Amino acid sequence: MPANFLPPAPALVLSPEGQPRFGKYAGAPHAIDWSGLALPHRRGKLWQTLHHKHWHYVALATEEIFCGIAIVDVGWTNTAFAYVFDRQEGKLIASYSQDGLPGLTAKLNPHPAAGAASQFQLFGKKIRFQHLSESEQAQAQFQLQLQCGSFVIDALLDASQAAPSLLAIGEVQGGTVHATVKSAGMPLTGEVKVGNRSFSLQTGTGSYDHSNGFLARETGWRWASAHAQHVGFNLQAGYFGSNENALWLDGKLIALGAAQFDFDASQAMADWHIHTDDGLLDLYFRPEGFRAENKNLLIASSRYLQPIGQFSGWVRASIDSPKRQIEKLVGVTEDHFSKW
Repeated sequence: MPANFLPPAPALVLSPEGQPRFGKYAGAPHAIDWSGLALPHRRGKLWQTLHHKHWHYVALATEEIFCGIAIVDVGWTNTAFAYVFDRQEGKLIASYSQDGLPGLTAKLNPHPAAGAASQFQLFGKKIRFQHLSESEQAQAQFQLQLQCGSFVIDALLDASQAAPSLLAIGEVQGGTVHATVKSAGMPLTGEVKVGNRSFSLQTGTGSYDHSNGFLARETGWRWASAHAQHVGFNLQAGYFGSNENALWLDGKLIALGAAQFDFDASQAMADWHIHTDDGLLDLYFRPEGFRAENKNLLIASSRYLQPIGQFSGWVRASIDSPKRQIEKLVGVTEDHFSKW
């Protein structure tokens, strides 16, 4: 097996002895369940409750719009957001952001793929992401439903022909252990409604991120992600190192090295240059617009900037492979710091 191709994912993130199965894998585990975590990574119950962070993020991209949707449980509270970015107009046309009530408004289970079910509900607004398993035909589908007044999403993500997901399990500085599942790009069906406007998802691409672990009180990262059905990538620099860096190319999942992000944090609409130190990816990102949010809750705070735009440049499967040109691949970058 070439060094940058990945072994199959284990069913569980812990060994029978309670030790994390550190590494990068192709596929998703049955569950990300830390209840059996053993020393030296296990901490006291209160510490683990306060440091446990669990989220589900979904991206929907078409030629017309980009949607980002997230449900986040930070242990002592929870939150959710969703937005629609109109790519022709270069602006957000719908946005929902709501802090929840601890233990009540957000529900995320440990299953990142088969059996996945995440929900946020408050004041009549509802977001739900779930794996469909009612029939054989539906077993490779995920459903996203959102109802926030006149902002509505009803989407199906078809995983039947998608490349394998990435599973990454690793240590985090200031925390203990963390695991994430990043999906490949999947064909979409359904629609997004904003007021009296309707956007078809028929030719779009969807992806999701399911992350679960024990993070530091202060956590920061830079992130980039974009997907079509034949090519996609996930890149992160910060709290999780290079653990989740990967390239999807022609149905194959390829591990990537450390990512370097060159950007001006004070200029939301400035270009980014992102490359990996293994020589497999070199991309420029041009924002079309952005979503930003700053929160200060006294005991917690968050600074979040997510530009939406296009990536161009090149990728390749190995250092000896020819470069594959990337042109105007829609996706996002992110500069994020949380004190949680």
